[in-house]
Amino acid sequence: MIYNWQYKTWESIAGLRQRMPHALLLYGQPGIGKADFAREFAQSLLCDTPADHGFACGVCTSCSWFQQGGHPDFRLLEPADDAADSVDANDREEGVSNDDKPKKKSHITVHQVRKLGDFLNLSTHRHGLHIVLLNPAESLNPSAANALLKMLEEPPPSTLFILVSHQPQRLLPTIHSRCNKISMPPPTRQAAEEWLATQGIQDISQRLAYVGGSPLAAFSSDKEMEDRSKTLFSMLMQGRKLDPLATAMACSKVGVMEFVSALQKWAYDLLALKLIGQARYHAHLGSSMQGLAISVDLAKLLDFQRVLGEARKHVQHPLNTELQMENLLIQYVRIYH
Repeated sequence: MIYNWQYKTWESIAGLRQRMPHALLLYGQPGIGKADFAREFAQSLLCDTPADHGFACGVCTSCSWFQQGGHPDFRLLEPADDAADSVDANDREEGVSNDDKPKKKSHITVHQVRKLGDFLNLSTHRHGLHIVLLNPAESLNPSAANALLKMLEEPPPSTLFILVSHQPQRLLPTIHSRCNKISMPPPTRQAAEEWLATQGIQDISQRLAYVGGSPLAAFSSDKEMEDRSKTLFSMLMQGRKLDPLATAMACSKVGVMEFVSALQKWAYDLLALKLIGQARYHAHLGSSMQGLAISVDLAKLLDFQRVLGEARKHVQHPLNTELQMENLLIQYVRIYH
């Protein structure tokens, strides 16, 4: 399935079918359907009887395999269980199960990439093409990225690598240079709102604003997350009167990534209101947030944004969650006069 804002991109890659490169890099902001697009393209290349405009027919044997997740010529690499991947033979012999290990799905591992060697050395079942989809490609850990680079430097015959990326700047430049790059533009505001309306979503404008215009992110934001956000917003609205310890305790169920992302958007809007009088993410809070922005020290706010940027880079650090939140909230209180 592709979305109505992706048809032009689909048409633009039609010519690639005749001279297929060995690697494609599909990049763009999160939440606009890049992975769905990549899967549809992969299925269409493996389809026995493609329909109009090159779309997969959806009914042939190849399509049936693909839809059931068992196509022998297709592999999907996504972030794996790092801890389980590191369990060695000695652990297994001693009866240490994966369930006894801490689990964190954050990277595509070198083990996953190396396993592709066996897959790529096999003969293909249909149409003489192997397809490997990596999503998101920036989740390759350093060893995995280097292992993939070796494959891209000497690509196996009749193989297509499709890399999907939200942050292509995090990929190795040498991986970049070996891919045919395709920019995936976000939908227009109207297209995003129309699609969300067909999905029965309420408060469309507010949801879209908060996720930066990404319709799939707006669609997937659940009621529980919205309630957590409202709780955090009401506390941040206290400005210099906010109690960092109490707020950190109240937000203890919020993941650190979600928490830091919320603070970044809040800080961005404080700066926007300070400089141009218009918020991007929290426009629905209106004059209340505008009044809060007046009391912000601009230099301290800019420093706080840099702190949040660093915190985002190290969000997986095994520090106590409440301690990380409390530290950031203490610095938040200090940006006010």
